[in-house]
Amino acid sequence: MNKYRTHNCNELNIKDAGVKVILSGWINKKRDHGNLLFVDLRDNYGITQCIISKENSYFEELERLQLETVIKLNGKVIKRSEDSINKELKTGEIEVSIENFEILGSCKELPLPVFSNQEYAEEIRLKYRFLDLRRKKIHENIILRSKVISFIRNEMNKLGFLEFQTPILTSSSPEGARDFLVPSRLNPGKFYALPQAPQQFKQLVMVSGFDKYFQIAPCFRDEDARADRSPGEFYQLDLEMSFVEQEDVFKIIEKLMVNLFKHFSSKKILHEKFPRIPYEESMKKYGTDKPDLRNPLIIQEVTDLFKRDDIKFDIFKKLVKSGSIVRAIITKNTKDQPRSFFDNIDKWAKEQGASGLAYFTIEQDKEIKGKGPVGKFFSEDSLKELMKNCNAEIGDSVFLACGKEKEIEKILSLARDKIAQDLDIIDKDQFAFCWIVDYPMYEFDANTKKVIFSHNPFSMPQGNIKELNFDKPLDIKAYQYDIVCNGIELSSGAIRNHIPELMYKLFSIAGYSAKEVNEKFSGMINAFNYGAPPHGGIAPGIDRIVMLLAGKENIREVTLFPMNQNAQDLMMQAPSEIDEKQLKELSIKKDIKKN
Repeated sequence: MNKYRTHNCNELNIKDAGVKVILSGWINKKRDHGNLLFVDLRDNYGITQCIISKENSYFEELERLQLETVIKLNGKVIKRSEDSINKELKTGEIEVSIENFEILGSCKELPLPVFSNQEYAEEIRLKYRFLDLRRKKIHENIILRSKVISFIRNEMNKLGFLEFQTPILTSSSPEGARDFLVPSRLNPGKFYALPQAPQQFKQLVMVSGFDKYFQIAPCFRDEDARADRSPGEFYQLDLEMSFVEQEDVFKIIEKLMVNLFKHFSSKKILHEKFPRIPYEESMKKYGTDKPDLRNPLIIQEVTDLFKRDDIKFDIFKKLVKSGSIVRAIITKNTKDQPRSFFDNIDKWAKEQGASGLAYFTIEQDKEIKGKGPVGKFFSEDSLKELMKNCNAEIGDSVFLACGKEKEIEKILSLARDKIAQDLDIIDKDQFAFCWIVDYPMYEFDANTKKVIFSHNPFSMPQGNIKELNFDKPLDIKAYQYDIVCNGIELSSGAIRNHIPELMYKLFSIAGYSAKEVNEKFSGMINAFNYGAPPHGGIAPGIDRIVMLLAGKENIREVTLFPMNQNAQDLMMQAPSEIDEKQLKELSIKKDIKKN
C-alpha cells in the first residue's frame, strides 16, 4: 500500500463510511469552530473535508499550520448529517475524522492566496506561477490543455497520420518573424536558429515518401506579445499531406475541429462545413481577414452614392473626388438607442486615431429622412438608394467612414466589433469557424517600395503555371488559407510549391537571388530535384484552441509557464546574464553600451 494515500481527495463517498483512510494534499481552507477544526484537503483531483476535535493532541499543531502546507493524514470516513451535505463537492456526503497527521511540505506566508478568485497583478502571478497554477480555474485550464492534446493525437492516429519529431536546432530562414539564435561552440561564428515552424522539415517528410505527418510542434518566434500570442514560444498541431488539393486539407481539419469542439464544449458550432471566404471579400465585408462571424454586422461599399448631386455632405464628396472611398455599417432597428450610444461610438473612433464616424438614423414621417448630425445632407431619393443597395430599413442606423482603403478597413473592422459589443448582439454560446482563401501571393511594401510575399513564401500560385503573368505579381493569387474561429486566427496553411524552377522565379520577384534561395533553403530545394510529390498542410495553434474552449481572452491563462509582455520568465529569471567563460567557449564577445 502507498504510504502517502489510500485514496485521492475526490474519490471517497458514502459507501466508504467507516473505512480507515490515508489522504495527502494541500490545506486549501480551514474553519475553526472552537471545539472542531474543519480542514479542506486538496489534491489534483478534488477536495475532501476533514475534521479534528479539540480533544485530539494534534489539534493545536494543525490549527497553527499555514494554508497550502502539504500534509498526510490518517482518519476514518464518516457520513455527514443531511443538513451539512455539500452538493458542490463529489465528496460532499462524507468527511474524514482526523486521527493523526504529519507535515510533508511546510509553507511560508502566501503572496498569492490559492483559494481566492481575486484578480492579481500579472507580475505576481507569473513570479509565483506554481501557486497561480494551484488555483482552481487555471488548474482546470491546464488539465483541459492536456486532454485536448491527447484527443488530437488520438484523432490524428485514427485519420491515418504518423507522428514524427523534427529538429529543434536548425538554420535561420525568413518566415516573417525574428529568429531565436543559438551559437554553435563547435562551429565558431555560426548560429543555429530555433524553428519558427517545422516548415521545411515537414515538406521534406513528404519528399521522403511519407503520406501523412503530424506533430504537436514547439515553435519559437522573437515577436511582441499580445492577448492571443505568447512571446517566445508556442505549440501548434503541425500536419502535412501528400497528393492533396486544398479541399482535402479542409475536410481533414473540419472533421478534427468539429469533433474536438463538440467533445470539449457544449457551445453550438454555427457551420460544421466551414464557409470559404475569399480574402478580398473578407476585407470588404469585415475589414479584416480574421472575421468574427457571430457578429451579424456587415461593412458595405457606398462610395458611388456620394457622386449624387442631391447629397450635400461636402466633406465626404471632396474626399471621394480625390480618390477616397466611403463604406458603411448598418445597424438594424436602432432608432430608439439614446444619443449617447452614437456619440460614444464616434468618440471611440477618434480615440482609435480616426477622424470619427459620421452617423444618422433612417426615419419616416411624411417622407424618408436622416435623423442625426449628418442626416440633413441626404435627400429622400439618396436614402432610398442607400436602403436598396444596403438592405437597410426604416429605423436602422448608418455609420459612415471615408478615407483610403486600408484606413477604412482598419477602423470599420474595429467599429464592427465595438458596435456589436455595445449592442450585445454577439451570441457567446457559438463557435463560428470559417476559411479565408485566395490570398494574394504578393503585396506592395510601402516602406521599402518593394514587392514582398504577403503570406507563406512556399505556397503554390493558383492557375496554369505556364500562363501566369509574372509581370503583374500583385494579381497572382496563391493556394493559401487561414482558419478563423470567433475572430481569432487559429492557423495558416497552404498547398506547397514543390517545383524548383517555379520557386526560383517566385522568390526572384520578392528580391531573392538564386544564390540566396540556395543558401537559405538548400535542404528543401535540393530535395525537390529528386522527385517531390504535390503536398500541402496547415498548423492550428494549440494555445488558441484551448483558449477558445476554456472561454479565456488571454493565452497566458491556458499556458503552463508563460512569459510576460517583455518576454521574461519572472519565475526562472530568464533571460539571464551569461558569464565570460561561457561566452568565450562560444566565441562571443559582448559589446553592449549601457545607458
